[in-house]
Amino acid sequence: MDLGLKDKVIIVTGGSKGIGLGIVNCLADEGALPVIVSRDQKSMETVVNALIARGIKASYVHAELTDAEACIAAVNHTFDHYGRIDGLVNNAGINDGVGLEKGNHQDFMRSIQRNLTHYYLMAQACLPYLKKSKGSIVNIGSKVAETGQGNTSGYAAANGGRNALTREWAVELLKYSIRVNAVIVAECFTPLYEKWIASLPNSEEKLKSIEAKIPLEQRMTTAAEIAHTVAFLISDKSSHTTGQLCYVDGGYTHLDRAL
Repeated sequence: MDLGLKDKVIIVTGGSKGIGLGIVNCLADEGALPVIVSRDQKSMETVVNALIARGIKASYVHAELTDAEACIAAVNHTFDHYGRIDGLVNNAGINDGVGLEKGNHQDFMRSIQRNLTHYYLMAQACLPYLKKSKGSIVNIGSKVAETGQGNTSGYAAANGGRNALTREWAVELLKYSIRVNAVIVAECFTPLYEKWIASLPNSEEKLKSIEAKIPLEQRMTTAAEIAHTVAFLISDKSSHTTGQLCYVDGGYTHLDRAL
């Protein structure tokens, strides 16, 4: 299916690694013009140079997403360069392990800032341009908001907020025909996930035990599978879909894992 994304300008936060990189590559394959916004200059340069070598007009903007002014500047720079913005994928974040029993107020608030606040900042900065293009927003979220995980209060709260904002913005932006949806991830085998597994004792056994709890095919979700759903939701092919939380997780969140 041609998603009609050719020459569409799509901002992807955290788009140089893991799930974000999968999204950027998928958008590029669909002919879009992905713009990565991140603080990781080196990885952004590597990704964008590889895409340019393929003839894709990708670009990046260096920004610290916890800085409101940096978010605004990144969006405005993108518009100044391309003259339009057709979509925003809020993806950047980290499961930073700020729990209740051993956490503290400062770390909790920092986790919210790192994992939720910039979703709002980026969406607000993009809004004037999305009104013109009748573009769309996709927020990447985590099953932690539904299932809990333990020892990650900040990340769980931020993901609950991502889900709530998805539906709140979908309502608020109806009058502009701007659609807002979320893709919820459970167990996706990114380099960061692989690093975490490798740090555990009996890492191979641990990975197998996790995979055994994923109902569909007892395997991890791939970044490409997440990306394909994101590309569909950001495109006009999903033109009557808004306010939805789409779980791309092999049934992990809602199916009986006793299966």
